[in-house]
Amino acid sequence: MKRRTIGEVARLARVSVRALHHWDEIGLVVPSGRSPKGYRLYTDRDLEKLEVVLVHRALGLGLDEIARIVGDPAFDRVRALRTHRDALARRLEADRALLALVDRAISEAEGKTTMRPNPKSSQRHGDVLQPMTPEERVRAFGAFEPEAYDDEARERWGHTDAYAESRRRTKSYGPREWETIRAESEAIERELCELFVRGVPASSAEASALAERHRAHVDRWFYACTPEIHTGLARGYVEDPRFAAHYDRRREGLALYVRDAILARHGA
Repeated sequence: MKRRTIGEVARLARVSVRALHHWDEIGLVVPSGRSPKGYRLYTDRDLEKLEVVLVHRALGLGLDEIARIVGDPAFDRVRALRTHRDALARRLEADRALLALVDRAISEAEGKTTMRPNPKSSQRHGDVLQPMTPEERVRAFGAFEPEAYDDEARERWGHTDAYAESRRRTKSYGPREWETIRAESEAIERELCELFVRGVPASSAEASALAERHRAHVDRWFYACTPEIHTGLARGYVEDPRFAAHYDRRREGLALYVRDAILARHGA
């Protein structure tokens, strides 16, 4: 039976060596063997256990919940795989629709005219040359709606230099800029969620690095984000129900974790 080193398994599964160490320590995926020097070695059976963990992580479950599920004598591996497949199929369908919308946005940004069905058109096939609607733009960019909180933002921060700078910068952004902003933000949030799910403390070096990436993202795209401003944003992520819901949709409790990571980063 072939045995793989922890580095090989980490590359194969696209997870960190640290994560595999942690899963070994908590008894979730324990390698069956050791090398003469004491290094972890994984068998094919160990990889089957790892597969189960990866499937449930992809479904958004925490490690405690995964341990409970796989430890249940009634655990059904086939059912778990089918659930994962269904989730992937839904995601693929949504991504295909999103890709079509983004392609249209790119065409418009390049000055090309796009086609969209128009039920009021008298043309033979009901197609008419039309620009994208605001609703389609919202769907194309991950439901990001820059104007959604304009009134509230103006009332709360309209007198500040940061608000004026944000308005000045974002006024010039087109579909490509907003898609880049969305992708960067999504990556930061996803990695913060992974740390949270793994139980990595918000005060850890990993969480601190992601908190700094978050600050730099705001600083790059919106306004000069000082540590003081960043800590204010962090508190708002918990105090404002809409921000809290945004993070907690990904994982309940994530808003608190993000706040704590940012506060720890700045010693607040």
